[in-house]
Amino acid sequence: MDTFIFDLDGTLLPMPDQELFLKKYFDALTKKLMAYGIEPQKLVKTIWAGTMAMVGNDGSMTNEERFWQVFCEYIGKDARSFEPVFDDFYRNEFSESKIATGCNPKAALCVDLLKQKGYNLVLATNPLFPRIATHTRIKWAGLEPEDFNLITTYENSSYCKPNLSYYEEILAVLGKRASQCIMVGNDVREDMCAARLGMDTFLLKDCLLNSENSDISAYKQGDFDDLLEFIRQLPDAEITE
Repeated sequence: MDTFIFDLDGTLLPMPDQELFLKKYFDALTKKLMAYGIEPQKLVKTIWAGTMAMVGNDGSMTNEERFWQVFCEYIGKDARSFEPVFDDFYRNEFSESKIATGCNPKAALCVDLLKQKGYNLVLATNPLFPRIATHTRIKWAGLEPEDFNLITTYENSSYCKPNLSYYEEILAVLGKRASQCIMVGNDVREDMCAARLGMDTFLLKDCLLNSENSDISAYKQGDFDDLLEFIRQLPDAEITE
């Protein structure tokens, strides 16, 4: 095993209240787009429709293309002209959502120790956001995009969690077998499903999500202290091609 695949929200980036995060996000985004004549309720409905389209994406196009396809269907055929407005939002007003997240210094300790031991690192957040928004959230977690060999965003992904094709796409990009990887995440449904491909898993329980009340006894699990100790006990990575 030579590759750690980390979830972001609720894992490396503590998110104890997802509802608060979404409220802050939509409050700021609708305020931004109102200045361009998009009514708040219509925008929220459109964003959710675009999100559901990305979650159901079948690999025939990127998530970015799928999102803007739906956005233009709801808002108008030229609606992609608003993309620079979204980019500006993620550079600026998006920071208002940070209040709903935390920063656990043990996340950076885990990442730094794995880098010292020579492991490949992947940031496998559900690719529903553009690169700029994902890089911003990585920095909220006290990390840098450069810490990772691969970061999934809506630009470079054609599937979403919990579709196993999402994880297969990551493996294909890395040129890795599932047995070479371990998936670390807080969501039983979206992250631990990687075990079905033959990946090892670690369920981080600080912000545990288990919407289906699934049996979690088969997974390595614990809080950040347990994860850090697990990493400390690992040998240096033996990188294989």
